Amino acid sequence: MALLPAAGAAPAMPFSAKPCGLRRASSPPAAALRLGPLFWPWEKVKVGPLSVSPMGFGTWAWGNQLLWGYQESMDNELQDCFNLALKNGINLFDTADSYGTGRLNGQSERLLGKFILEFDGTIKSPDDVIIATKFAAYPWRLTSGQFVSACKSSLERLQLDRLGIGQLHWSTANYAPLQERALWDGLVEMYEKGLVSAVGVSNYGPKQLLKIHNYLASKGVPLSSAQVQFSLLSMGDDQMELKTVCDSLGIRLIAYSPLGLGMLTGKYDASNLPKGPRSVLFRQILPGLESLLSCLRRIAEKKGKTMSQVAINWCICKGTIPIPGVKTVRHVEENLGALGWRLSSAEISELESAAMAAPKKMVQNVFQTA
Repeated sequence: MALLPAAGAAPAMPFSAKPCGLRRASSPPAAALRLGPLFWPWEKVKVGPLSVSPMGFGTWAWGNQLLWGYQESMDNELQDCFNLALKNGINLFDTADSYGTGRLNGQSERLLGKFILEFDGTIKSPDDVIIATKFAAYPWRLTSGQFVSACKSSLERLQLDRLGIGQLHWSTANYAPLQERALWDGLVEMYEKGLVSAVGVSNYGPKQLLKIHNYLASKGVPLSSAQVQFSLLSMGDDQMELKTVCDSLGIRLIAYSPLGLGMLTGKYDASNLPKGPRSVLFRQILPGLESLLSCLRRIAEKKGKTMSQVAINWCICKGTIPIPGVKTVRHVEENLGALGWRLSSAEISELESAAMAAPKKMVQNVFQTA
């Protein structure tokens, strides 16, 4: 859905990520002639009843030592990341009750709660910070009451009275279909109890999405969001069908891993792989991405942008809300540069042609359903 900005929105210009008090410029005559979304952070999009920034930030790395090398010594910079993002109009932060390894399970939520309380700016209303958390479909969560208890535990870690979006992290349809209905009823209960402002799902395919949408609707609960792996490396038939279903039902698609775990940043090659388990995946996929990465690099140079900014902007142009992960202030500054401009139709087609020609795509989440 193409959303036009308010009449006073700023024209396209190089974006400064510095938290220096953003102001709207006077509207140029061409502002009304926009052909599609040209978002700035303060221009919000709707997720059910919520108004959120056109890009959010993911916090999977906050507490994950195995995949992302988290150390508690990083917390000060993570807090700087949060402050910088919020001061520059980003109000959507995605997390999960399973984010954090070992004794650090739930660390991502705890850090967000701490950062909200200690924010060095002004938070005027709960809508100034929208927390979207995901509840794991653990095998011991067999009743709706247990799922509601999981939500209450997340609220305690986040030190909040209500969540922005409560999401089912994955569907159990592939391996424990009888558990699925209890989890759906848990979403209904947490919504009815006022513990969440909106409900969503993650890793649902189009068929299962229709099922849960219809079930929740029968209970008077709107399904507001669907989160799925979506990027130039994850734009297969399933993703596009899911996007079509979301559009038809008024569900907002949230795109996780918009940079393909970092493969689309241009920072890695066969002789320079990331540390940890990611290196195995990169070794398999990167050698076949020369054409796509060259295309990203060429368009980035023409636009005066980075490859990451182009890849994220592609997700925005496809009508999704990308949630790239951030671990450093530099990540925040770079990702903010994905906003305030738009790829042309020709550039979008060029990127997609190069992506489709790649011999290997991103491995899909093992919990992804049809």
